[in-house]
Amino acid sequence: MGHKNYYHDHEREHHPLVGVGLFFILLGTALLVATNDLLNLGGVSEYFTWQTVLIFIGVLLMLNLQFVGGLIMVAWGIWFLQDEIFLIPHDVFRIYYWPAVIGLVGLSFILSSFIKRRK
Repeated sequence: MGHKNYYHDHEREHHPLVGVGLFFILLGTALLVATNDLLNLGGVSEYFTWQTVLIFIGVLLMLNLQFVGGLIMVAWGIWFLQDEIFLIPHDVFRIYYWPAVIGLVGLSFILSSFIKRRK
């Protein structure tokens, strides 16, 4: 009866409060970027859209060492924000974006296997 399931405890990446702390750090950073209009999107309301929520959740997942899901969420958020972000010409963006995302997903699988193996 006193046997503790160490396998289940070993699966957890870190303490749950670390995830909460990362959430607040990321939210504070997002508010700092929005209130200072660092991406030239306009007012604060233009920063907090469903596309930026996808990116926010994706970054939070990656900080919690869930690279594949986080990368996919960030990729979808950036894809839907491509008309508002003018960093790369649209034709170049559409040609290279998804192949680059697929390559990064493969890299994240490899990276996450190394991290899980070290633990």
